[in-house]
Amino acid sequence: MAETEGKFDFAIDRGGTFTDVFARLPDGRERVLKLLSRDPQNYKDAPTEGIRRVLEEETGRVFPRDQPVDTSLIGWIRMGTTVATNALLEREGERTALLVTLGFKDLLHIGTQARPKLFDLEVAVPEVLYEEVIEVDERVVLRQDGCQMPRKDPKRIVTGSTGDSLEVWRELDLERVEKDLRGVLSRGITSLAVLLLHSYTWSDHEKAVGALARRLGFTQVSLSSEVMPMVRAVPRGYTVCADAYLTPKIHQYLKGFTSGFKGGLKDVDVLFMQSDGGLTPMEQFCGSRAVLSGPAGGVVGYAITSYNQMEKKPVIGFDMGGTSTDVSRYAGQYEHVFEATTAGVTLQAPQLDINTVAAGGGSRLFFRSGMFVVGPESAGAHPGPACYRKGGPLTVTDANLALGRLLPSFFPKIFGPGENEPLSLEETMNHFRHLSQEINLFLSSKQSKVSANGADHSHNSKSEMSVEEVAMGFIRVANEAMCRPIRALTQAKGHDTSQHVLACFGGAGGQHACAIARALGMKTVFIHKYSGVLSAYGLALADVVEEVQEPCSLQYEQRSFSELDRRVEQLSKRCHDTLCARGFTSTQITTEVFLHLRYKGTDCALMVTADGYPTNAKSCLAGDFRSAFTKRYLKEFGFTIPDRAIMVDDIRVRGCGKSGIKSVFKTKTGRGQAKPVTMTKCYFEEGNLDTSVYLWEELPCGHSIQGPAIIIDKNSTILVEPCCEAHLTEGGDVCMTVGSDPHCALGTELNTVQLSIFSHRFMSIAEQMGRVLQRTSISTNIKERLDFSCAVFGPDGGLVSNAPHIPVHLGAMQETVQYQIRSLGKTLKEGDVILSNHPCAGGSHLPDLTVITPVFRKGVSSPVFFVASRGHHADIGGITPGSMPPHSTSLQQEGAVFISFKLVTGGVFQEEAVTEALMAPAQYPDSSGTRNLHDNLSDLRAQVAANQRGSQLVGELIDSYGLAVVQAYMGYIQSNAELAVRDMLRDFARRRRQQTGSLEVESEDFMDDGTAIRLRVQINEEEGSAVFDFTGTGTEVWGNCNAPRAITLSALIYCLRCMVGQDIPLNQGCLAPIKIIIPPGSILQPSQNAAVVGGNVLTSQRVVDVIFRAFESCSASQGCMNNISFGSESVGYYETVAGGAGAGPGWNGRSGVHSHMTNTRITDPEILEKRYPVILEHFSLRPGSGGAGKYCGGDGVVRKLLFRNKVVLSVLTERRSTRPYGLQGGEDGAAGLNLLHRADGRVLNLGAKTSISLQPGDMFCLYTPGGGGYGGQEDTNSRPQTKRRRLNESFPERGSVFEYRMAQEGV
Repeated sequence: MAETEGKFDFAIDRGGTFTDVFARLPDGRERVLKLLSRDPQNYKDAPTEGIRRVLEEETGRVFPRDQPVDTSLIGWIRMGTTVATNALLEREGERTALLVTLGFKDLLHIGTQARPKLFDLEVAVPEVLYEEVIEVDERVVLRQDGCQMPRKDPKRIVTGSTGDSLEVWRELDLERVEKDLRGVLSRGITSLAVLLLHSYTWSDHEKAVGALARRLGFTQVSLSSEVMPMVRAVPRGYTVCADAYLTPKIHQYLKGFTSGFKGGLKDVDVLFMQSDGGLTPMEQFCGSRAVLSGPAGGVVGYAITSYNQMEKKPVIGFDMGGTSTDVSRYAGQYEHVFEATTAGVTLQAPQLDINTVAAGGGSRLFFRSGMFVVGPESAGAHPGPACYRKGGPLTVTDANLALGRLLPSFFPKIFGPGENEPLSLEETMNHFRHLSQEINLFLSSKQSKVSANGADHSHNSKSEMSVEEVAMGFIRVANEAMCRPIRALTQAKGHDTSQHVLACFGGAGGQHACAIARALGMKTVFIHKYSGVLSAYGLALADVVEEVQEPCSLQYEQRSFSELDRRVEQLSKRCHDTLCARGFTSTQITTEVFLHLRYKGTDCALMVTADGYPTNAKSCLAGDFRSAFTKRYLKEFGFTIPDRAIMVDDIRVRGCGKSGIKSVFKTKTGRGQAKPVTMTKCYFEEGNLDTSVYLWEELPCGHSIQGPAIIIDKNSTILVEPCCEAHLTEGGDVCMTVGSDPHCALGTELNTVQLSIFSHRFMSIAEQMGRVLQRTSISTNIKERLDFSCAVFGPDGGLVSNAPHIPVHLGAMQETVQYQIRSLGKTLKEGDVILSNHPCAGGSHLPDLTVITPVFRKGVSSPVFFVASRGHHADIGGITPGSMPPHSTSLQQEGAVFISFKLVTGGVFQEEAVTEALMAPAQYPDSSGTRNLHDNLSDLRAQVAANQRGSQLVGELIDSYGLAVVQAYMGYIQSNAELAVRDMLRDFARRRRQQTGSLEVESEDFMDDGTAIRLRVQINEEEGSAVFDFTGTGTEVWGNCNAPRAITLSALIYCLRCMVGQDIPLNQGCLAPIKIIIPPGSILQPSQNAAVVGGNVLTSQRVVDVIFRAFESCSASQGCMNNISFGSESVGYYETVAGGAGAGPGWNGRSGVHSHMTNTRITDPEILEKRYPVILEHFSLRPGSGGAGKYCGGDGVVRKLLFRNKVVLSVLTERRSTRPYGLQGGEDGAAGLNLLHRADGRVLNLGAKTSISLQPGDMFCLYTPGGGGYGGQEDTNSRPQTKRRRLNESFPERGSVFEYRMAQEGV
């Protein structure tokens, strides 16, 4: 199909700034072209103009711009486009309405209920894509064996595509739907998204609505059951909305594109790239599969050109552009994800795992509180970097220019207001001189007198940096920022980063490739001859793909194989027939079968192919999926569960029509030596070095170029660093061998560049520990909910780095480590590992088990560092399953207790002793030992393994730099956080003094039982220090709302970070300027055996409210986590539920979101009903519950759970009598309410905390609190709209690494 002899073939990538064109000419030659995507003065459409220019220049014929292009010479056109991505980023899609099941109109507004940025008090969440919502009175529920609920006979019982039986409780009222749809049409909305619960398996209701909507005149109707029939209503809902919102925009663009050609391209094969890396015909191109259309071509390009089928060495794709860098991996197969977020919208569709980080050529450079910072803010295309002559800021591009790595004479003169000037070195250097003065002023000022380990290093710190040293510093920090996601992407799945080839493309990547490869231990960098336009070239190499997928509920076992085989054959035939209809022969078509598999009772599903695992007597006909799944599970997670059943969630078939071109064009081997066109001076670590400059097109193959050198072509600049060597392959590509860095000895004096790099390195250690823990743990809580933290500590137990930032863990682990140092001291030996969870030893609540490993160094008697991991274990005994009893009155009722328990002694895991301790709670009345010993032991081993990895990485860091240097920089990083907090306190004190003349603030708030939490803060403006005094706080309570001291410290660090307002290292330094006074015996420092489970999840929120009230930062958020759990002998479930966020100076509070000390994601409605004996009757916002004011508080939510079987319901909540406060005249938010509707009609108020037995048919109704308002209503006549932000102002990251971080911060 790809052979079009005698004609011109075009592959075009239309990006946001540039459009890249690859053309294959009739004689077999190849051409590339780059032009601006938008140039309305010269042409209407960039791809059309690119085609016109090539045809005109190659044929000598005139193709007038103002006439449709003659297509008789065109074979095929392939395109990738950012039209859908840009419409999503700019929120410029089609006006859309959402039609959804009654009771769920706000489901997509609430989403997962987690906020995207943990420390932003203004919760900025991208707005939903629909303009109106229609609720449809219909309901379908899954049948459950053993359901005990008395209910009228359902209207009918149906069978879904998964094989599940469903009951239709309420039939669709099409007359009412028609009336509502006509109303929407009358308001000019013609695009409709339809989301009905459980339509992934039974879609009749959706299809009926779809047929009606099309008959009424809706021009775009997207049904969730057709767009992506996968279980989970929220991501499926986002996906169908994106489809309805974006597809009309795509069709609009396609209409404009085809109008530029004679006959509207009817006789030309036009294909578009989808997010999954496959091409699809133009008429099939739709919004939900178009979002990664642009970058997907680049992945295909490097995968096919860089991966050697013989060597099978995996490749990392590194695409560095202007605002961001895309990182991906290829090892013989494309790595797909099936749910990922772009521009705040979670799409449930197959898409390449492309990880985007906010570090590109346009990333801005900052010096903040003594630290070099790169991004995430970008200069964008306008005004662009400072060197573009349009008044832009300093960027990474400017840093490369200042170092001599970009040569203005080789750039076109397209800059300045008239777009006719060269790059401005002068502008860049002026900006750098100004920034260097600021940095040198800091270095020579009193503020640079930081101390490491108590010693004053200020006299050793470098007193002055040159402009080049500053620019080089920013380059190194940018490189380290780009290395982190590459490490995470590879190590997350058990791969060694250093065993990869770095395939570099994109305009800016060549300047950084050697440094990044060296930092990651890679030895080879590959840069294709079309690296500047590789996304376009990848389109020419790609295949046409047809994918079909349907949900499934079968167990992977012998008796299911015949049904599996039937469905696989059916889907394969659909793929094959579709590709045949598109002109492919059977010999050109291949199909690959995937099963979405998981162990029963877990959520960790893997999309598995049986490639390499042939069929056998114990497998289905498509291959041995059991072996494929268990081997991959072992690789990614470090263990398997041999006795556990394997479930099939989805069946997917990917059909490929082989249509990619084979590039046969070779560069001629030259005889002469490579000759530089000029020499220049380039700045490296060694200083300014003579650097040869070569033109790529003039380089002969087979010759090597020693670094330092620069290789330039029309679209990119490649830097060959010292100790590196480049040579040209036969195909004309550049392959670089990366040598080791000549070791530069680093002293203990402060180097501000190294400060930023060490900050990244310490954080990377904590992140890699987390990856090991997640991979090797077994419980749902740690492996899937990611409820854990890992951290590195100094020899004094002070926190150095913590990942991720689970608010309630911040600072708390430091208390635990320091307690062990005081308690065990010199008795600690190499091979020892300590286990602790007691509140007196820095614990938060008992299920959070902390495992601590001292790091020893040869020749040093005491530990030189500590590493620790804290994980939430699902059960450790006590009076209720889950170890979170609502009515506990003593610590012993809450589970097993460890103070300074030697979990490992001399390298031996103490299984017998820890088992005995975990079973010990059974000795207390009404208590049980742990109910899940196997998971406890497995997860503790995983925590030990994570610590071992951390200890190893700390050792490697010390090997590289020396112990004294590493410990010195540990101290500097802590001092950097201290400086940021001191600056914030000074700034607040100055404003406070000017307003009131006082440097003292105070506040109080109350728990529902009337217990006061009081705070007085005294600030020393000169020092930038403060005393936080909680004297006057109420006494320890008879109940479990007592909060250990560690909880108050966590809340305080969280509040300080929010008020600092910028990204700083979260470590011991944050608390260095703070003195904390907590009265012993109070609710914030209870006695040793006080119950504390509620303190962790409830009182922590009130402490935050009190601190923010004192500083008047924002009004109170809901002040509760709304802990709801239910269970029986066979099932257990726990959730926390969102409420309203507080308003603040300049913003309305967000509705239906988690705030402050929690950020837990909520279980999807369809998963909840599939796995538990419950029906979610209603889940929406609670209108009017947010406090009124100039800026209004966010609304809480209403959540109604109907129980199908007997269960025990436990409720642990707050703010049921006290209301979340408003500030500056704003009104308080509404208090929450917990109601129980008995099946017999009685309605009961359950109060804030209870445990109660429920009968089938009982319904629990939760009304969560709203947030407080800010400012008096007299200041405004109507609720003001918070300023709508463009989503690309603060850069939207994406990819599996980003999703992992979001999931973990959503704990």
